[in-house]
Amino acid sequence: MAAVLFDFSGTLFRVESAESWLRAVVEDAGIGWPEGDVAVTARALEAAGALPGGAAPGRVPEEVAGVWGVRDESAAAHRAAYTGLSRQVVLPDPGLHDALYDRHMTPAAWAPYPDALDVLSGLRELGVGVGVVSNIGWDLRPVFREHGLDRFVDAYVLSYEHGVQKPDPRLFAVACEALGVDPRAVLMVGDDRRADGGAAALGCGVHFVDHLPTADRPDGLRPVLDLVGRRPGTGNQ
Repeated sequence: MAAVLFDFSGTLFRVESAESWLRAVVEDAGIGWPEGDVAVTARALEAAGALPGGAAPGRVPEEVAGVWGVRDESAAAHRAAYTGLSRQVVLPDPGLHDALYDRHMTPAAWAPYPDALDVLSGLRELGVGVGVVSNIGWDLRPVFREHGLDRFVDAYVLSYEHGVQKPDPRLFAVACEALGVDPRAVLMVGDDRRADGGAAALGCGVHFVDHLPTADRPDGLRPVLDLVGRRPGTGNQ
């Protein structure tokens, strides 16, 4: 393989829990709210699918349906979709809905999977190019920089910057062109069989990982090093 493309959420990084997300925003706003109420409301937000990168909504409300299918094609659509889901849950201050959305874009809201550093540094050692291809409505580069992984990424291809979202093969084609590689020599790694599987239309190999909490997936990315041909000599066995 000449290059590996990675999805972001659920693949290289995992977003914080809904309860941590809500608690951080409530504390920043200085709102006194009983602990039990925070936990109950966090569960309601999670059920609504309001946390980007978290659980998918069980039902998309009619007022959000129009933007939901294209939410990753622009920053405005992404915000409208997720704040629309958040507003299905009553919060003590209406301003918290936008504050929650803003919180999820911060590096503090994300944690890399335990093996992400080893795998990305291993690919660099092997001379394999790395791209990040994400359906997203905001710039995730600061997350990579804050967590020390940006130095291993050669190209970022973000749906909202191109107005195209996975599984459209055009997004993967942009990534391959940015890396200067033939798609047939590329492996796409992701957690969404439909969205990330779109790379197969270009001839890319595809490898799937499970979208799990970081503690439950300590080494899900390590097989990537085998799939590109061989492992580096040390530190990745």
